[in-house]
Amino acid sequence: MGTFGKIAAAASAAAMLVAAPATAATQAEVSQAESLRKLDIMLMVTSLRCRKGAFDFQADYNEFSAKRLPIMKSAYATLKSGHVARLGERGAKREMDKISVGMANQYGLGHPWLECDQLKQVTQDLAHNGGHAELLLAAEHLLAPARPAQFAMVD
Repeated sequence: MGTFGKIAAAASAAAMLVAAPATAATQAEVSQAESLRKLDIMLMVTSLRCRKGAFDFQADYNEFSAKRLPIMKSAYATLKSGHVARLGERGAKREMDKISVGMANQYGLGHPWLECDQLKQVTQDLAHNGGHAELLLAAEHLLAPARPAQFAMVD
């Protein structure tokens, strides 16, 4: 094999390595990433809604956002890559926008079972406690359409 042939073979091998697909996220990982993304959007939207009242928690949300940035960025990337694999680049962008707008619309009038003071406390707790698993558990409970039994108010 001549010099050109060796260079072409090396370039071809390198191209195959570069083109090798990254490990695709499982459906469970994409679903968990979507839950984290929705949790983040819900907290952001409700913090904006509560900013004019006695329980303004925008500073708490900003702290949560800063402290949980690596987890949330990873979740966003996983969610987006899952949508890209399924829908292509343009479809993924539309799906990501659909999630964001849907959450903003859902929580724009407030949380279905938490008031601003409770959201403030939850946001503070999430900023300071736990990691990925705890955020997933919080998302499962906080995004429920009705108060889960374990959060029922005791009189």
